[in-house]
Amino acid sequence: MSRRRALALGLALLAAAAANAPAASPVDRVVVRKAERTLTLMNGRSAVRRFPVYLGRAPRGHKQRQGDFRTPEGTYHVDARNPASRYYRALRLSYPNDADRAAAAARGQPPGGDIMIHGMPPAPGRRGLLLYGGRDWTDGCIAVSNAHMQEVWELVGVGTPVEILP
Repeated sequence: MSRRRALALGLALLAAAAANAPAASPVDRVVVRKAERTLTLMNGRSAVRRFPVYLGRAPRGHKQRQGDFRTPEGTYHVDARNPASRYYRALRLSYPNDADRAAAAARGQPPGGDIMIHGMPPAPGRRGLLLYGGRDWTDGCIAVSNAHMQEVWELVGVGTPVEILP
């Protein structure tokens, strides 16, 4: 590949990454309180925005293994953004971390993965409201309304710490 072509390709990749990243924001971390069913965008000690959330179908306790429908607890970070998620948009969390993998291995079970903060799935009409409205329904992810996910998407970038509390 010529040097000129490599430079052009590199610039195109940077432009694509920039288009997928949020603008500079006042949010320096995300705090999820499972018992309160809230996701709070934080700047220092101040709450910037707070949203209601839906959790895994078995939300109490820390995620132990793949398929347990629990939402993990602990400190993670956003490690990827998916603008084309089937759940509107998604921010992937760094679960499992080394401790999660070691604990699952000690039990002889896979830790699971692909834990996201995401919007709602496409669900037509009344059936969608009955299926997803008012109760925990994810496989372990943290879901918010699509309107709220749009705000989260605009304010939270890759590398942002996410603290998930019981």
